[in-house]
Amino acid sequence: MSSIPQHLRSALADRYSLERELGRGGMATVFLGQDLKHDRVVALKVLHPELAAALGPDRFLREIKLAARLNHPNILPLFDSGEASGWLYYVMPYVEGESLRQRLDREKKLSFAEAAQLVSAIGSALDYAHRQNIVHRDIKPENVMLHEGVPMVMDFGIAKAVSVAGGDTLLTQTGMMVGTPAYVSPEQAAGEREIDGRSDQYSLACMLFEMLSGNRPFTGPTAQAVLAKRFTESAPTLKSASVRVAEHVEKAVARALAKEPTERFDTVISFVQAIAPETRRGNGAGPTGGAELSKSTKSVAVLPFTNMSADAENEYFTDGIAEEIISALSKIQALHVASRTSSFAFKGKTEDIRDIGRKLEVGTVLEGSVRKSGNKLRISAQLISVADGYQLWSERYDRELEDVFAIQDDIAQNIAKALRLVLTDREREVIEKVPTTNLEAYDYYLRGRQYFSQLRLKSLKFARQMFNRAIEIDPDYALAHAGVAYCCAFLYMYFDARASNLNQADAASRKAVELDPQLAEAHVARGFAVSLRKEFEEAERELELAIELDPRSYDAAYFYGRALLTQGKWERAAELFARASEIRPEDYSAPGFLSQAYEGMKQHDKAIAARKQAIELAGKHLELNPDDSRALVLGAAALASIGEPDRAAEWAGRGLAIDPEDPMTLYNVACVYALSGRRDAALSCLEKAVDNGFGHKEWLEHDTDLETLRDDPRFQSLASAM
Repeated sequence: MSSIPQHLRSALADRYSLERELGRGGMATVFLGQDLKHDRVVALKVLHPELAAALGPDRFLREIKLAARLNHPNILPLFDSGEASGWLYYVMPYVEGESLRQRLDREKKLSFAEAAQLVSAIGSALDYAHRQNIVHRDIKPENVMLHEGVPMVMDFGIAKAVSVAGGDTLLTQTGMMVGTPAYVSPEQAAGEREIDGRSDQYSLACMLFEMLSGNRPFTGPTAQAVLAKRFTESAPTLKSASVRVAEHVEKAVARALAKEPTERFDTVISFVQAIAPETRRGNGAGPTGGAELSKSTKSVAVLPFTNMSADAENEYFTDGIAEEIISALSKIQALHVASRTSSFAFKGKTEDIRDIGRKLEVGTVLEGSVRKSGNKLRISAQLISVADGYQLWSERYDRELEDVFAIQDDIAQNIAKALRLVLTDREREVIEKVPTTNLEAYDYYLRGRQYFSQLRLKSLKFARQMFNRAIEIDPDYALAHAGVAYCCAFLYMYFDARASNLNQADAASRKAVELDPQLAEAHVARGFAVSLRKEFEEAERELELAIELDPRSYDAAYFYGRALLTQGKWERAAELFARASEIRPEDYSAPGFLSQAYEGMKQHDKAIAARKQAIELAGKHLELNPDDSRALVLGAAALASIGEPDRAAEWAGRGLAIDPEDPMTLYNVACVYALSGRRDAALSCLEKAVDNGFGHKEWLEHDTDLETLRDDPRFQSLASAM
């Protein structure tokens, strides 16, 4: 093992202590070190001197700065970069594990299920980077670390810095090429300066080919021979390599390996979806196109905390604490967090924690209790492993009420530590952020959250009142302004389509963004509100920014997909709904909208598969929440659309029995009856929905589910009177 150059050690001595060399590649040497400022173990990559001299610090640091903005669970974060006495370096977390190259060298081939999971995660990381206009340019197994089985792509920005800095001249001077011969795309091998994400797609397809066959698509005695085959031969098929896979996988890999970029998939995520649309859940991506959770993915469910206070009315505060912890943990991209709807289904129940974990399909469960008395607060919490029931972490906090944010922060960070998760600086910053300094305003905000979660006409109005009260107390409370915007937008969309609701959503969301431009929730609220005004260009900008700020935001992907669906942008809408399903695999709403996107693309088989997935997920949801009328009526609509009218009517009847006066329940049941040919029942439900507050005339006039009713005088009279 090489010793560390003394002049390098001295140049970095004020910031990093270098311990030993970890490895050496074509462009850099990696050292294990200690970050002296933050007291953490890191990996430093130091560019070889000849490359550093040819690059110069300005170009290198400019490209690294762009890569440092990337924030994704499958991208190894960049902690730092710089120049020290002529050395150019960048700093990453030290990840215990092995590279994908080491894994393939040991095992040669992987099963299709495992390879598809890895490609799905890597493809998700690349898709995110491509949407930030960053192309990796050197995707290969050596640049993918496996942290407890979870793939993390590293070295974004390095290949771009080299290629931008001097093109062929620089490569000749340093004796290197940008990209690796076995994986580089033809256009990159030809020296084209302007390449896009389709180049990374080609490299990813080469990796998938190797994972399945044990060999690279092109081989040869020298690098030049390998590159020459890129231009003189077609890529081999998986079948020719004796790999047995489904026909759609064979075709997808062949397309991604096309010589011409225009013949490949438009985006890397389209390639990822194409290799797995027919795979069963648990073996790669499900029929919705969203990636399934890897067995090694860290996951947690936060159960509603038990209210130990003497005052039963403190329930909203206790629930709010648990919900705030869910929100904080959801910012950690390497962690899957069960949704509030799923985990709160166990409120007040006494089931065994391990059974709850298995039902929610998570590896760990957090449970706790809250006792609030005046200004005193006692919060107890424990993290339990579902596999064996052992405690992984527990703590009791006896604090003042004003410490509530510090307690929530401490719980979230200790869960991350117990699960051995590497937090990025951005994740740590978001988790530690205090939303308001006024506890009374926070109290009203929690009350608003409790009402908002019910998503009913009256509950949304109550929630708006609570959020507005929080704003009266603290006018700078950005989350409360976002809450008002959400309430008004939902009221407009589902119940009351008056301009006043839309105007309030517009004003409140604008204020939220103004108060906190770094708050993802504010940009989601803004995007949602302006999409309802059909100001789609601004909506897309806001929702793109929300995803950049919080890549794990389900709401950002979901509302972005709905805005695109409204415009008929089917393919991109499908990508967003698939993304929403990946973030929240238990959700039944996104697959339903995904089916509409597939229908728009004339992909009827995929649309039916997505509807079936929505029905299956709605069924699982109803096992935990049997009184959820929304799941029943939306599931009923999906059943009617796949030709199961009797089952659809049964689900719709159950939903109507639970919520016979709710206008949205009545409207959705009307859609089910219309799809099932029950005209009179459908019209009666529509009339009652309007009488009870449904006021969205545009929906009534354009909803395709109601097509069979449009020639009926009762329908025409109803529409004209709205």
